[in-house]
Amino acid sequence: MPVQARSSTDAARSCAVRTRVVVALSLLLAACASAPTPGPFYQVAPAAGAQPGALLRAEPMLAVPAGATATRIAYASTGLDGAPIAVSAVVIVPAGAAPARGRDIIAWAHPTTGVARDCAPSLLPDMYDKVQGLQAMLAQGYVVVATDYPGLGGPGVHPYLVGVSEGRAVLDSVRAARRLADVHTTPRFAVWGHSQGGHAALFAGELARGYAPELELVGVAAAAPATDLAVLLRDDLATSTGKILTALSLWSWSRVYDDALTRVVAADALPSVGRVAGTCLETWGEAYRAAFDVELMPDPFLQGAPFANEPWSGLLATNAPGQASAGAPLFIAQGSADVVVRPDVTAQFVAGLCRRNEKVRMLDMPGVGHMTAAKVSANAAVEWMAARFAGAAPPDDCASRAPTRPVSTR
Repeated sequence: MPVQARSSTDAARSCAVRTRVVVALSLLLAACASAPTPGPFYQVAPAAGAQPGALLRAEPMLAVPAGATATRIAYASTGLDGAPIAVSAVVIVPAGAAPARGRDIIAWAHPTTGVARDCAPSLLPDMYDKVQGLQAMLAQGYVVVATDYPGLGGPGVHPYLVGVSEGRAVLDSVRAARRLADVHTTPRFAVWGHSQGGHAALFAGELARGYAPELELVGVAAAAPATDLAVLLRDDLATSTGKILTALSLWSWSRVYDDALTRVVAADALPSVGRVAGTCLETWGEAYRAAFDVELMPDPFLQGAPFANEPWSGLLATNAPGQASAGAPLFIAQGSADVVVRPDVTAQFVAGLCRRNEKVRMLDMPGVGHMTAAKVSANAAVEWMAARFAGAAPPDDCASRAPTRPVSTR
């Protein structure tokens, strides 16, 4: 017994020391990585009746990638209620004269950065480093447009993982980029995204023909895309990352869909959920702070089985891609070591695409995790998109892939 007592005391002391270190490190990293605040440029609202893709504001960016120019823009998109909303983005253009036929466009859709206004990638001086494959795209002469999505930078609540909102924002960013003076673009474009951005890219493809018929979508590329949201959120709840994603989703959806957060989150977890929703995830310091906040939440922090009951279960289903035509050939990249977007979930999604006779190039990446999925697959994705712009027949891996069993939703 005395040995056990000393062991328990030592364990408690060690835990207390680790906690103090974690707190100190969290505060230090957070202090070093505070997000910029949207300035006057982002305080804009489109006029009633503004056309989707209308250019509201534009200003040159001081820091630019080598061999390119960059412009921050605000443009009109369509809110969930059908009214015009303002969204921000960055348009990056290769140096030199455009070819006679004009430049094709690639729309980049970014992964999760948070749900607060400060979490817009366009606010960051190093945002170009986060556009995976940017140098390869510029070298091939493409205009690259990177949307922030609604509610990041611009006013309003960010509709996190709300497919229609993301898809419209991506498509309208292409429209807006084409309105910049001296860019000289064609109507042809591709979409490339990672994680949340993969989700956005897939929805942009599904919406393109009906929402933006004047544009010509040649392909959709997605790395580790969020597809089956019910499985993603439910199965990841055991991890800090999963708790962060769930907290962001529930916080956002409670406001977007006007359903009280108190119905699904335990009362003593609400402060932590609020802090996570106010934290950006664009630096390691910010991510560490969010992880620390979710570790302070009670376990379980949910109540009322939101993933199994309405309205949440219906919303998860509505915001899962793959329920309509893909709109263009697809490139899907997935790492085998991904514990956020499970490989079997992506395999099941691809199997559904194959059953509908979509053209799918599937890149399996052994040993690759979630955070690096887009970086590792970027060169292959850019080469694949270049072939689509060149008019080559899209490769199709469906015939070579074994049938996939349905994923358990546990």
